[in-house]
Amino acid sequence: MLNNRQQSVLCALVNEYVASVQPVGSKVLAERYHLGCSPATVRSELAALEDTGYLFQPHISAGRIPTDIGYRAYVDHQMAETGSTMLSAPEAGAVAAYYARVERELSEVLRETSALLSRLTSYVAVVVAPTLTRARIRRVTLVPLGPRRGLVVVVTDSGQVANRTIEFERDTAAEDLARVEAYLAPLLDGVLGWDAELARRTAEILGTAGTDIVTLVLDAVFDCLAEADEGRVVTGGVSALFSHPEFAEPSVVRPLVTLLEDGLSMLSVLTDVMRSRDVEIRIGHENPSQALEHTSFVAARYGDDSGGGIVGVIGPTRMDYRRAVASVRTVSDALTDVLGS
Repeated sequence: MLNNRQQSVLCALVNEYVASVQPVGSKVLAERYHLGCSPATVRSELAALEDTGYLFQPHISAGRIPTDIGYRAYVDHQMAETGSTMLSAPEAGAVAAYYARVERELSEVLRETSALLSRLTSYVAVVVAPTLTRARIRRVTLVPLGPRRGLVVVVTDSGQVANRTIEFERDTAAEDLARVEAYLAPLLDGVLGWDAELARRTAEILGTAGTDIVTLVLDAVFDCLAEADEGRVVTGGVSALFSHPEFAEPSVVRPLVTLLEDGLSMLSVLTDVMRSRDVEIRIGHENPSQALEHTSFVAARYGDDSGGGIVGVIGPTRMDYRRAVASVRTVSDALTDVLGS
């Protein structure tokens, strides 16, 4: 447990290192920060922080830089001191104005959200769409593409759209598809994706004319939901990695880029990270993937439990945590409002 003076010295050192990207010495801290103690005391406290694992010295003649434990102590202290950090009023207003104009398909909104979040923070942004299998089905539309081909379009209450082409064993008129669509409407309207099996069983029990088409369409609905979930992760600003000196080494950046390109692996990481309703911060080795051991991950949920997703940023452990938290929280709140409207 750090005392007040050690906490002040640690916070000053982290702030200086975030700004300079250079190991920090006692002289710099004593001259630039009002720590209320002598340079000799600052040196003593730095040595104590190093001995307890909060700092380390790259080499004997250098200053010190924070460890993952040091960043964690800094972040916890900052969050306790500042509470719900938010963006400046003009920036928050610009974010709100952007989402007030949103009238596009959700997938496009999420792509633009990832770009917006990356611009706000200069880090990689990661946005996860709500899972379709947990979203409620708003509408299933059947579009004839030919005598033996059709398109199944699934729209959820969160605004997501998925589609799949189906092949019929015999010629099927547009009127037949219209009847099937009308038949399915009351069965699927408002049904959770994972409960759609109930509609299939109902169709089989009824044994009405056109049941084979109904079953084929329902199969396509399930496939739409499953396939769309595999592509739920959207990343933006990957090139922002290369503006940070920590990622100059290919051996450091390559595993991270590989992870970002693998949607299913990234989804697994995010599921592990997001265990609370508030902003979650994982620092360095706290992350569940080795590819993230040189990074910090700041993420938050948006939407409700059944139709929500995740927004977050990935950057160096030498991160501006207050801005990252403020940006993620602001965007998360805005997306929640959009989905709820």
